Amino acid sequence: MLTAVAATVLSLRPGGLRRQLRFAARRLRIVLVLGGVYIFASMILRLAFPQGPVADYAPPALAIVLAVVFVVAARDPSPATGSPRS
Repeated sequence: MLTAVAATVLSLRPGGLRRQLRFAARRLRIVLVLGGVYIFASMILRLAFPQGPVADYAPPALAIVLAVVFVVAARDPSPATGSPRS
């Protein structure tokens, strides 16, 4: 039932189901890249600063920065203006 409701809601959004699934795939790729960045940076931070305040506070700060990057990067692209719709 959840799949049917999700497909219905996505179909009703502008551009249809195919466009919405393309956006979802794009967001998934962004999440995977940012997750890899977080793991790599966290590993470097733990190796460089095994103890102390940097080891305690840098990973959460990095997560917040990457979350902001995701919010900015994962926005839906603006529709092209002036292009004829078919």
